[in-house]
Amino acid sequence: MRRPKYLHAGEILNRLVFAEPSNQAARNLLADAFEQIGYQRESPSLRNSYLNMAYELRSGMQEGVAPSSTGPDVIRAMATEQWLDFLGISMDSRKAEGMAFTINLPTPDNGEKYLVEMSNATLTNIKGFTDPKATLTITLDRTDLDQLMMGAASFEDLERQGKVRFSGNTRPLQQLAGILIQFTPDFEVFPGTANAPPTPASTKPFQMVIQPAMRMAD
Repeated sequence: MRRPKYLHAGEILNRLVFAEPSNQAARNLLADAFEQIGYQRESPSLRNSYLNMAYELRSGMQEGVAPSSTGPDVIRAMATEQWLDFLGISMDSRKAEGMAFTINLPTPDNGEKYLVEMSNATLTNIKGFTDPKATLTITLDRTDLDQLMMGAASFEDLERQGKVRFSGNTRPLQQLAGILIQFTPDFEVFPGTANAPPTPASTKPFQMVIQPAMRMAD
């Protein structure tokens, strides 16, 4: 008995689905191939990606409200540099062209400090450093930064409460706020599946459904 060639079948069916997005029979076969490839992956991220694509191909995108990633427990567990990295990937680099500034971010309650730099349309940060010539220095406790990270307070709110101190030009904050993009979690993992019709439950086991693709792969 020959070993099924799931990867080969997936490559063939992937091209077919892109050519004929409404071909639900092909979508179902590709979902079956992706499902088996996912089961064989040791990496959880790869496995979840394949299984999610299989779901989307059969049933379209999942409905419902995405879980919140800004809860108190999540924010407290997030390192400050992780939040700064998130800001870096959340900005529209095209709008950042020509921007140049440095921000010192010391958080006295935990003894940390960060240097944030905008240059070449890229926002980077270095832990444990500050620049005496920085454009702006923002001093606040990490516990107060948590409120900012959760969206429960703004810099203006914290300033009114005397929980943040600014030294220098605050224009970089306005510039940064103007180029950040709000991510939405309801995107397609597999292109073209947003409006895919639900697939009726099949009574055929995987081996029966995938056989034609295995013959094509051979």
